[in-house]
Amino acid sequence: MLNFNVNEFIKKHITRRSESMFLADIIANQERLEECITGKNILVIGGAGTIGSSFIKAILPFRPGELYVVDYSENGLTELTRDLRSAYNDFIPQTYITYPFDFGSEIFKKFFRKNSFDTVACFAAHKHVRSEKDHLAIEAMIRNNVFNTKQLLDLALENPPENFFSVSTDKAANPVNVMGASKKVMEKVLLAYTNDLKISTARFANVAFSNGSLLFGFIERMMKRQPISAPSDVKRYFVSPEESGQLCMLACMLGKTTDIFFPKLDATQMLTFSAIAEDFLKSIGLEPDYCQSDDEARKKAKKWQPGDTKYPVSFFKTDTSGEKSFEEFFTQNDTVDMDTFTALGIVKDSDIQSKTAILEMLKNFEDLFVSSNINKAKVVSLLSEYLPDFKHIETGKSLDQKM
Repeated sequence: MLNFNVNEFIKKHITRRSESMFLADIIANQERLEECITGKNILVIGGAGTIGSSFIKAILPFRPGELYVVDYSENGLTELTRDLRSAYNDFIPQTYITYPFDFGSEIFKKFFRKNSFDTVACFAAHKHVRSEKDHLAIEAMIRNNVFNTKQLLDLALENPPENFFSVSTDKAANPVNVMGASKKVMEKVLLAYTNDLKISTARFANVAFSNGSLLFGFIERMMKRQPISAPSDVKRYFVSPEESGQLCMLACMLGKTTDIFFPKLDATQMLTFSAIAEDFLKSIGLEPDYCQSDDEARKKAKKWQPGDTKYPVSFFKTDTSGEKSFEEFFTQNDTVDMDTFTALGIVKDSDIQSKTAILEMLKNFEDLFVSSNINKAKVVSLLSEYLPDFKHIETGKSLDQKM
């Protein structure tokens, strides 16, 4: 495992690009990016995660004046700082401060009102389909992805930044899971404020080897000598961590209000997780040992020794709630601009609801959350009322039941 280079593996086997797909757009818009970033005060929320930290690395070459990073993960912020400070020849502004607190908390409000920011970029979110279990897990997801975003927007109105960005997901297009639906609702909340703030967002593909992702788990499994498990029938788009940060930088700084950005990827670039697992093993000199069950894979992994040429894998057809066989970045009803950027498309002219309508929607969710007879089905039903394209896939099974 010591010889495994994540970035090289991503370039060769996943994105199959030797350089970032957004490099041409960054070069073409160099001056505009400098105007938006150089010397400016920037707040990054959820900055310790893979996408947030990649966004930070994307903007640092443009020399921001002050950089504030908020994340509930104290350990994540510690590693972010060590990473930035240890990198060769990377610029870090003199004012670089990290804060380990939740952006929905009262102390965050005090912090936000104490400072002034030119750009606010939010990456804090519940992002896993596996977070869909019961009504409690879903409430936590909606409060974080939707209610906290609304609170952040209200704070931003008190001292408006030049740029406001909050990251979305490809799973918001024709959503089949609650995570994607919650992000689609978040987009509705963002759009309601676009007359008062310059707001943009981005839907992007899976970020290869991001923290907590299935691919990241491949490394963890090998380090612990546990079997590798992956679905064989689910196809996903992928970008590298570097590309995820650059995509969000371009969307945040160059986007017009209401713009929803996405990477220009086509269906031929989607990959299955099982295929990536096979390439992963081959890249470290191993062959897959295909097992018929999780139990067989666990037993073989327990007996595995260094020097063995085959490694146990358990591939399966997905049967968990909220999983569809492919993802998409926009729907047939969306107006899409494919010409402004080389590697970025933009969903334009989205339907904008009034703040009054948004408040009514959030009140209905709040009333349901405090109801004594709440259940998952009722939350899904309420989401469907506001999202006609939400076709929830319910199987009664969660990813927590998988390896």
